[in-house]
Amino acid sequence: MQWKGAIREFKNYLQLEKGLADNSVKAYLRDLNKIANYFENEELGPLQLNLFRLEKCLRDLQNHGLSTRSQARLISSLRAFYKYLILEDYIDQNPAELLEGPKLDQKLPEYLEEEEVAAMIDSIDRSKPEGMRNVAIFETLYACGLRVSELVGLRISDLFFKEDLIRVVGKGNKERLVPINSLAQKMIELYRQEVRVHIPIKKGSEDILFLNRRGSALSRAMIFNLVKDAASAAGIRKTISPHTFRHSFATHLVKHGADLRAVQEMLGHESITTTEIYTHLSQQQLRETILKFHPRSKDA
Repeated sequence: MQWKGAIREFKNYLQLEKGLADNSVKAYLRDLNKIANYFENEELGPLQLNLFRLEKCLRDLQNHGLSTRSQARLISSLRAFYKYLILEDYIDQNPAELLEGPKLDQKLPEYLEEEEVAAMIDSIDRSKPEGMRNVAIFETLYACGLRVSELVGLRISDLFFKEDLIRVVGKGNKERLVPINSLAQKMIELYRQEVRVHIPIKKGSEDILFLNRRGSALSRAMIFNLVKDAASAAGIRKTISPHTFRHSFATHLVKHGADLRAVQEMLGHESITTTEIYTHLSQQQLRETILKFHPRSKDA
């Protein structure tokens, strides 16, 4: 078996059977093509590799500047690839199973304080039609912890306001129901009744909730620019993006005592370990607060 054919089969498996999003599939293929390019020079196919050869490959790639984070992702991709080959009976052992990943420094995501979220939303000019829409967008991002792709794909048919819920289509087309608060609902309804009804909607976008002035779905880049502009208007100097609202949503829930499993469900995380980073954020904030305000800290 050659690399090209094996990677093509793995791609089909990821898309058709696992239902992974295009960006996730591309990430796997990028990693595997790095490995393929390395071993094709040695004329070794994927079925001819063992732990020793894979370790040597990773050392060489590291010596040529591969970052520790890229190494970790590469190992993850290799393990998934060889699990697939086992599943298809090409091999009976996973040579990547015992690869040791590099130790990664846990990078805590940037998030907004509750007052900063309010300041960004308050900075929006609501006298303009797009202002009403942008308020509804920000309230929805913060109320539901959505990814930007989930927001731009949100449909009117996904709104279940009688139940205080919205349906979200996340990574791999997986659906989840997320609670939405009354303020976000109110802003969405104001946008629909006072702004959206006056937009000439393009064919195919009739059910899309948030539209641009031409009646089409908003792009991810446009949401990014809206967030940057609002942060600048509010005087916030942090490096933020639409995803910062998602981090803020989760951080504030954990800070106020929300159950971590509930937060995991709302965010659509497959693993609880991904959600656990928000407990670290909460603990970090607690530690900083104690060191700053505890009376004995001032005497040190």
